[in-house]
Amino acid sequence: MPHPWLRKAASGDPMAVLLQTLDSNAARGIYMTGNNTMPPIPHWNCMPISRCLPVLLFLLILSGCAGVRVSTIDAEKYMEQRRGDVLTSGKVSGHTKTALQVLGIDSRTCVKDGGPCRDLLAAAQGLDNERKLSALSELWLQEAIEQERRHHAYPAAMRAYLEAARFAYAYLFLSERPMAERTLEERPTQVRDYYNFAAQQSVMLLFRAAKENGGKLPLANGGAHDWSVAFDRKEAPLSTSGEMPSEILPASTLTFDGIRSQYRRDGLGAEMVAVMPEEKADVPWREMRYPALTVILDFPGSTLEHVLGSRDAVIHVYDPFKTERVTLRGASVPLAGNFTSGYGLWLARSSFARQSIGTLVGKGDMLESPRVYLMQPYQPDKKTVIMIHGLASSPEAWINVANEIMGDEALARNYQIWQVYYPTSFPLPVSNFEIRKALDQVISAMDPTKNAAASRDMVVVGHSMGGILARLLVSSSGNKLWDPLAAKRDVGADQKNKARERLHGYLFFEPLPSIKRAVFIAAPHRGTPFADNGLARFAAGLVTLPVKLIKGVIQPAVSLLAPEQMHRSAHSFNGIANLSAHDPFIQAAAALPMASGVPFHSIIGNDTPDVPLESSSDGLVPYASAHLEGAASEKVIASGHSVQETPQGILELRRILHEHLHDQPAGKHAAPAGRMSPGR
Repeated sequence: MPHPWLRKAASGDPMAVLLQTLDSNAARGIYMTGNNTMPPIPHWNCMPISRCLPVLLFLLILSGCAGVRVSTIDAEKYMEQRRGDVLTSGKVSGHTKTALQVLGIDSRTCVKDGGPCRDLLAAAQGLDNERKLSALSELWLQEAIEQERRHHAYPAAMRAYLEAARFAYAYLFLSERPMAERTLEERPTQVRDYYNFAAQQSVMLLFRAAKENGGKLPLANGGAHDWSVAFDRKEAPLSTSGEMPSEILPASTLTFDGIRSQYRRDGLGAEMVAVMPEEKADVPWREMRYPALTVILDFPGSTLEHVLGSRDAVIHVYDPFKTERVTLRGASVPLAGNFTSGYGLWLARSSFARQSIGTLVGKGDMLESPRVYLMQPYQPDKKTVIMIHGLASSPEAWINVANEIMGDEALARNYQIWQVYYPTSFPLPVSNFEIRKALDQVISAMDPTKNAAASRDMVVVGHSMGGILARLLVSSSGNKLWDPLAAKRDVGADQKNKARERLHGYLFFEPLPSIKRAVFIAAPHRGTPFADNGLARFAAGLVTLPVKLIKGVIQPAVSLLAPEQMHRSAHSFNGIANLSAHDPFIQAAAALPMASGVPFHSIIGNDTPDVPLESSSDGLVPYASAHLEGAASEKVIASGHSVQETPQGILELRRILHEHLHDQPAGKHAAPAGRMSPGR
């Protein structure tokens, strides 16, 4: 029977081969000792180390040094290996490393000079197009980031970003496999991010170059070596004068304190925010100066070879509020969009808080008349939500409310938001008149025929004092406001007629036909005790009204008062004084009939849970003042006066807006069945 080491030698075992080349007895002693079958040969133990070392090294070489080893990693390392790439870790992804290893290229050699790596990869045979295109996109992106970081060289960085975007575009739309077959794979998501980031940075560099070039956007040669970049402003947020933005910011770089959630839509394209020049037009409305936009880079060419062989690119600019999907190479893909950043930037850069307080006491940069802010470019097929803030407030009162509505997919598809910003120092009848006039001017300018859904189907939402004004917009005055005032003093008919003529627009009105639903939030329809305390009376005494308002409205009204009431100064006719439960106007307005067929809803805060509901209050407005009989719904929420900012208050408003969509005829942008938000 053959000895075991001979059998091993016959099987080609390296150790057996070694035994055949060494002294038989010594080698057998070593080998058999390893199997515990023969004691070691004594002279091996006495052999000098210098003579043992070559043998040991030879043994290690022949044995392969345990060529496969196994270890475990934690979840964080696992995700880093699976998802890490040049954007998240600064190192190329595992997918790109694998593609390079197939060609015998160490990815570490591509960091300092990626040109040879990219050239070898582009010319490689036997590597499928998908791996080649995605790896080239990432390597070009690595080059672009490095160029921008180290050299700030516009042409080189711009060229690299365009190359990265082009290879990503080719991977996404010109691969052998259609996109639908790769839906659940990780690599398309990574490559989409390369494309989006490259498009974003390309636009930033192009904009910077345009600013340095006197503010002209290059429509041909973009200055990136041999690339030609065209600009297609499909939905570009340009002002009526054609001015370019003063700034363009990546939405992904903006974070905000004070906004609970940031809403966006995943998809293709770079999410940006434009900062437009301030409009100087003498009109009562403003489109928000910080519109959201999404940029798509398109690469002309009928085939993959044509696309990769040309140096042409087209920048398409879209409004994500208007466009949800784009078609590229026959594939319909979702358009990326950020719906919070522009709104947050507008609020962060505004001076609303300071201005609203200054206006109340007549100091600083005062607001002299209402303004209507369109939160997005006007869209005739979308219904309109009108938001009216309360006393000493501004559009900042709706920070999270407006954001949550824009973040609700179905609501964003069907509604646009207009925010009314008005001087809360003005008497309520004056604010009612001025807001009506401003809204009418906006509607007439945007929709002269008044046939669009935007001007025919509006929902008005008012908080606090804004709730009273919202109620007035859907109320009919008849003679109910004039008669009590006219009866105050027995003056001649001529004087009364002149006063009536001067006050007609303020005391006589009908419901706005465009408003189809109303929501009153913490509204003191019958006044609030807060307006009668010492602090409120002191604040009312500080209010300074414009001279034009005093002469045109206040004085005619005062002239009709009885002699014993003439001591009331013009300072008593202001927004704060109107909120008293004893104010004649608030008492008369609370009894005005509202438009039939216009449902209304109440959202009320309750900060006094230990008392009966009828005696409760939100800290400023009693339930008895906020409650209205006949409401389509009434929601009482454990909250203080700013109940509109609570999650429960926002969910209730969203529910009402969804209900309005269900009750009204479906329009072009109506939400499909089964797509309602959880708030419904």
